[in-house]
Amino acid sequence: MLAAPALAGRPHFDIADIVQRHRGTLEAVQSLTVSQRRALSAIELCRTAALGGHVEVCRSCEYEHYHYHSCRNRHCPKCQALAQERWIVARTERLLPVRHFHVVFTLPAELRALVKHRPRELFAALFASASATLNELGHSRLGARLGVTMVLHTWTRDLRFHPHMHAIVTAGGLALDGSRWAPSSNKYLFPVEVMGVLLRGKMMAALRRLQRQGLLDGFDDLSDPEGFDRLMARLARKSWVVYAKKPFREARHVVAYLGRYTHRVAISNRRLVQVTDETVTFRTKNGNTVTLAAIDFIRRFVQHVLPRRLHKIRHYGLYSGAHARAGGDLDKARALLATPTAESNPSQIAAAAAEHGVDLAQELEGAAGWFAERKAEQERVLELLNSLKRDDDDARTHGNGAG
Repeated sequence: MLAAPALAGRPHFDIADIVQRHRGTLEAVQSLTVSQRRALSAIELCRTAALGGHVEVCRSCEYEHYHYHSCRNRHCPKCQALAQERWIVARTERLLPVRHFHVVFTLPAELRALVKHRPRELFAALFASASATLNELGHSRLGARLGVTMVLHTWTRDLRFHPHMHAIVTAGGLALDGSRWAPSSNKYLFPVEVMGVLLRGKMMAALRRLQRQGLLDGFDDLSDPEGFDRLMARLARKSWVVYAKKPFREARHVVAYLGRYTHRVAISNRRLVQVTDETVTFRTKNGNTVTLAAIDFIRRFVQHVLPRRLHKIRHYGLYSGAHARAGGDLDKARALLATPTAESNPSQIAAAAAEHGVDLAQELEGAAGWFAERKAEQERVLELLNSLKRDDDDARTHGNGAG
């Protein structure tokens, strides 16, 4: 067995132990990227003496506890909680008090090998194509600019490579002339078939640009002069999968839900069920488990390490940096949602809401509740951050290095 019994409340097994024991075997048969090697090294050293630490001292009884520093690598399963809390604080400040849809854009299986060959370029193309799809439909069907936050994921529950994009999208948007809030239907955002067709067209156009620029050179399946055309033909015949879930009724639920996705890594230590000298067993879905040879477990894990400085969380439309500046379109939308304008006719608002299938009373109640609850949520998280800051200050006061 690789691990000793865990302390109460802690996972029994640690991915770091698996990496430390089997990484060399993997590197002997497979070349890893610089980002993959850095991630594995960080996971191995996380919260060990190699990274140093600090002493925590009880002011009452003078009990001392030595705490090792974390690696802070975004792929480490032990280093995401604080980053997630900080992200939630920032998102809570920016989020609009409206319903949000959860839309998932998935790349077809035919592109997975190519994504592994050129991950930075293909992921950028997916972000651009998915956001452009939502932007185009927002303009054409609602005459409005939506608010969109997207998060890139690359894994299934059994750690297979499955690139897809989670998007949280406002149920409506700011009218293009900035005069009003234009709500979408309460039941659906846009037809998923239409979103799939647009995504396919935009991604195929992006692939053609990459091919003309020579950025797909070196990929074996495209070495044949007709290989790229065959790939395009297969992609054109395929229905691209876009899935839209029912909207969240309250914006505060969006933050909590999206927070689960933003800083999640491919697998956490808590999903490990059994680790032996040769195999790793972990939970997947619906109470099921899968057992892999240890080297295959690490091989699957490292394929989800993203290229350095590739941003896996991006914001578009009203939630983009350009529109979120003080006095920008985001503030205009928030003002329109908070209080009706002087020119607003209540009967016209109700009629427009009914036309789009919007329960106006629920929307107004949700908006009022959101403003009241947002402050409490921010205070809770800020209290946690202040506590962590105090701990850091104490650590600097009493700390010493470890070597």
